[in-house]
Amino acid sequence: MRLTVFSYSVLRFYTALRRGSQSVVTNTRRVRLLAALGLCLLPTPVLAATAGALAAALETGTPEEQGRAIFAEKDALDSGYQDLEVTLEMILRDRSGRESRRALAISQIEMGVSGERLKVVFDTPVQIRGTALLSYSYEDRPDDQWLYLPAMSRVKRIASRNKSGPFLSSEFAFEDMMLQELDKFSYRFEGLEPCGEARCYQVERRPVDPYSGYTRQVVWLESDSLRVERIDYFDRGNRPLKVLKVSGYRLYGERFWKAERMQMENLQTGKSTELLWRDYRFGVGLLADRDFSTNSLARAR
Repeated sequence: MRLTVFSYSVLRFYTALRRGSQSVVTNTRRVRLLAALGLCLLPTPVLAATAGALAAALETGTPEEQGRAIFAEKDALDSGYQDLEVTLEMILRDRSGRESRRALAISQIEMGVSGERLKVVFDTPVQIRGTALLSYSYEDRPDDQWLYLPAMSRVKRIASRNKSGPFLSSEFAFEDMMLQELDKFSYRFEGLEPCGEARCYQVERRPVDPYSGYTRQVVWLESDSLRVERIDYFDRGNRPLKVLKVSGYRLYGERFWKAERMQMENLQTGKSTELLWRDYRFGVGLLADRDFSTNSLARAR
């Protein structure tokens, strides 16, 4: 029954695309429909193809194939931003509610079939100003990460076995700061469940990386737009570890839904980290060799 409800939702979207196949490129009403649904405005034939593949998987696929198809569709919808910059406030809270705040700048660029690159630079507090994290996410091999520590004037490569550790005392691990490539997980569709006023697809994903700090994650995706609303993390002993809640989505450039607030709560320690995202800027002209090399980290402050 859960699969039937899920299939109907996706097939309804796929059917809407097919009805306009005679003029899919110029049909501005259909473009507005996709924007209202929160979908990336890739060329409509591409959206039709990915939606069709998802619908087919839901009709005949196994739960594993269905889960992967959902994330493949989400991956397609999130692609095409080219590059972006955004400012970020990080609020760390201990179990008694005491706070410390940090200001950061985020840069991100797509690398085509080579994956994506992400750079995080701390501006405040002054004690860690200029500290920077550089992440290379690959589609077909283990990711790379480097940490620049201005006090030591050196770039340190983060070993794979250390990526499960906390990112600068926050409740986000180094691996959480990586861009999540499709092939880095196995997937299983678990069903359609209420989430607030909406309904969400629940998909369990398991990291392929043997050094991950998680056995599995349960991801809640809003059923119309595939926006992530929540992720439940389980530790290496399969015990509940953390919960990430995502809210305050805004539509940018009639193409991309981006969240303004993320709250990561550690269920085992009572600590939490809140991320407040502001001022997204797309297509700013970033260059991979200039802005995302290890040599760029020392210039980032």
